Amino acid sequence: MVKRSCWKSRHKPGSTPGSAGFRTGLVALCLWLCATHSECAGKIVQKDAEFDVNYNDTVTSDIQTIYAFNHTVLRNKTEGVRVSVYVQANGTESPILFVVRQKQAVVSFQVPLILRGLYQRKYPYTHVGRTLCQPPTRAATETQFFFVDVSTLSSVGTHYQLRVSRVDSFTLQTDTKFSFIATPSQPQFFKYVFPEGVDTVIVKDILCPVYDLDNNVAFIGMYQTMTKTAAITVQRKDFLSNSFYVVVVVKTEDEACGGPLRFYPLRTDELIDAGNRSKVLDVVVSPAINSEVYVMGMLFCLGVFLSFYIITFLVACVENKRMHRGRDGLLNTPAMSPAETASLLGKGLVPTSPYEYGSLADNGSTLSSEAITDSIASGEGNYGYMERSMDHVGRGRQESLSSVEEDDYDTLADIDSDKNIVRTKKFLCVSDLARKDKRILSKKYQIYFWNISTIAVFYALPVIQLVITYQTVVNVTGNQDICYYNFLCAHPLGALSAFNNILSNLGYVMLGLLFLLIVLQRDIIHNRALVRNDLAALECGIPKHFGLFYAMGTALMMEGLLSACYHVCPNYTNFQFDTSFMYMIAGLCMLKLYQKRHPDINASAYTAYACLAAVIFFSVLGVVFGKGNTVFWIVFSVIHILATMLLSTQLYYMGRWSGVCVFLRRVLHVIYTDCIRQCSGPMYMDRMVLLVMGNIVNWSLAAYGLIERPNDFASYLLAIAICNLLLYFAFYIIMKLRSGERIQCLALVCILFTAVVWGFALFFFFQGLSTWQKTPAESREHNRECILLSFFDDHDIWHFLSSIAMFGSFLVLLTMDDDLDNVQRDKIFVF
Repeated sequence: MVKRSCWKSRHKPGSTPGSAGFRTGLVALCLWLCATHSECAGKIVQKDAEFDVNYNDTVTSDIQTIYAFNHTVLRNKTEGVRVSVYVQANGTESPILFVVRQKQAVVSFQVPLILRGLYQRKYPYTHVGRTLCQPPTRAATETQFFFVDVSTLSSVGTHYQLRVSRVDSFTLQTDTKFSFIATPSQPQFFKYVFPEGVDTVIVKDILCPVYDLDNNVAFIGMYQTMTKTAAITVQRKDFLSNSFYVVVVVKTEDEACGGPLRFYPLRTDELIDAGNRSKVLDVVVSPAINSEVYVMGMLFCLGVFLSFYIITFLVACVENKRMHRGRDGLLNTPAMSPAETASLLGKGLVPTSPYEYGSLADNGSTLSSEAITDSIASGEGNYGYMERSMDHVGRGRQESLSSVEEDDYDTLADIDSDKNIVRTKKFLCVSDLARKDKRILSKKYQIYFWNISTIAVFYALPVIQLVITYQTVVNVTGNQDICYYNFLCAHPLGALSAFNNILSNLGYVMLGLLFLLIVLQRDIIHNRALVRNDLAALECGIPKHFGLFYAMGTALMMEGLLSACYHVCPNYTNFQFDTSFMYMIAGLCMLKLYQKRHPDINASAYTAYACLAAVIFFSVLGVVFGKGNTVFWIVFSVIHILATMLLSTQLYYMGRWSGVCVFLRRVLHVIYTDCIRQCSGPMYMDRMVLLVMGNIVNWSLAAYGLIERPNDFASYLLAIAICNLLLYFAFYIIMKLRSGERIQCLALVCILFTAVVWGFALFFFFQGLSTWQKTPAESREHNRECILLSFFDDHDIWHFLSSIAMFGSFLVLLTMDDDLDNVQRDKIFVF
């Protein structure tokens, strides 16, 4: 029966019958039971003891001393009792066992106290202190007794000092700083009672290093490691007694919080010196935000992004009114007679099919390189933006293709030969690369939208399931080292630990949906223009294909969803969820920029998504193997450089090359003809400038990665994508202005607005409120208070601003070529 009682009293979560904690409790309880019976060997001495008195005594295996204490407990006052012990012995072969028997608990410990560090190194402590909690009482006053039993198995007398004192400041007060000292062998804990009207509090400002020892403090409640500062949010609903204990345990070694590892092994005296460490701590319990702040935060978030819907609606109304005014003006012009219409049809000036556009003129109206050169030499003005009124349009039409499959078009031998002639011209116009049937290209680019929608569903569902599991583990185990929150501004809601970080991602979803609505409106207007055979829609401007725009809007919405999933429990393993669709967005933007002037030869959705899948694959490999792995970085850098060279050749020759051998022959031929034999510049100077700059940037990034080997591989990969996107965008704008084209007011406003917002967004992004590249304790050193409405932190503002900046960037891509809507395609240059 005694053994069964020992088992039940000490079998706590995390302990097993064979664990050290179980064995100590078993010995302690059985020794006490033995001490209460006369048949036990040895002399038992019981003393009436008082608080705040030092008892210096000696203990042997023949003498067991029991100190009896009593104190009066008040129902409306909570105080603690502190037991402090000092043993004048350096050896650990015969420790002294102290057993404290209370009304509802038994606490036992040995002195010297042995605590284990990393690699099971043992640290002996001769100064030990433990706090006893006060059992609850229903009476107004109650006298409670407790006993301190001192025993040892050593036959040699061991001197010790015992002191029991009251802890008057055992209860923490709201918004009141409390200072104290803790050591590994003298942990501290205090009680906090929720006052009326307070449901959530934040415990903060604790230094790193009931269960109050290093080997059992994680058995119950919430816990985290700390170095200089940290915070834990506690909710009343999690504690039925409306109170909780704040327990502070000092680690025996700094390695637990990310400090340097000392050499091993250490001598006994060095272990004692290393273990003698104390920390001065300040604890503050302050009320968290109330429900009104939650409501204000949600209303603010909705209000900010709904305002963009209102502004867009007003701009659309103004634009629609302007278009109707222009259309009314056209309706008032004299109508052509049937004879005049037939004459224009015979000359090819009126389109016969809404799907025919961008063909080469039979009369050679497409500008040749010689004509452009002569124009530039004679100084006759712009060579890219040459406006011409509609009554001078004199372009022949080719017969519409009978097939709507792109592959049928590309495999014809004569068409393939024509491609080589057209695409290798020194100066290309959009009409040269917009020769395919619109039905073919519409199907081709709509696949982007349907593919990314499918990818989003299959990618998001397991991600959501995984982060829910993460959050459940955090809530059940109480281990707050799993997730890297900004604990000083992490507001829980329901099961979510940081609701504010999730809510701030709403902007990506709302603005992504708004962008889809804007694209849909433009798509409808363009289709209506095609139905009524509008000549400007058929023959002028950049060919309008909206499939990539739909894909971009969907990617922006998915970025918001996956970023919210990441912030459910941000850590090292799921950071890729936050960046995957960032790669998608960067890749789709580059493809859209290229598609504007190269609609016929842009990559298919299958090729594009396959390349993006390869990027994400390397992102996963970088997270798993990239940290300090030289082989991985060498392989990745080589692949990066080879891919850059391959893409450069593809862009330079407009896709008119194939095969590795052909690629190498062309490179050698260009070097020989352009650089060695003729010592002349490249044939396509503009493209060469872009590609040289692109190779310099990418080779530099590859060298940086190989030398520095950054820990955050996902961010490094994203930086490569963003640098290439910015380089190509800058090139596009420069070439657009150089070609004599202009940027309309709406597009210019979008560019300036987006640039400013991106600047502020990056400022808040680099504040670094937490980082999973360090230990959880070190990450908490970067935590900061909320700065907006007492609800949002710097990273939340980054979410707000970056979603607005991405939306603005999409609008720039959508509107930047609106100035060409009435310019013939054979007057719009390719670059």
